[in-house]
Amino acid sequence: MSEPDAGTSAEQGTGRPLPAPGALMVDTSREGRVGEFRGVAGPYWAIRPVGGGIEWEAAPEYVRPASPAERLRAENARCNARSRGDVL
Repeated sequence: MSEPDAGTSAEQGTGRPLPAPGALMVDTSREGRVGEFRGVAGPYWAIRPVGGGIEWEAAPEYVRPASPAERLRAENARCNARSRGDVL
């Protein structure tokens, strides 16, 4: 028996397809924190802060794609942090 590929097994019972790596997502269980989708970690999705930092895990049912306004806010925050020297 062969292993299912990441695209199908990664739905993890949510019935939702996986976001593309790097897609900006909102974790509603963490007060709307925005981060980049990095992959699957067991039953959770791994998400990394937009400006870099430590990944966190979120249950897929609490994660949704970022709206255009949320994407702009996250990218702006990253640019501001980079101008201050906080982000490499």
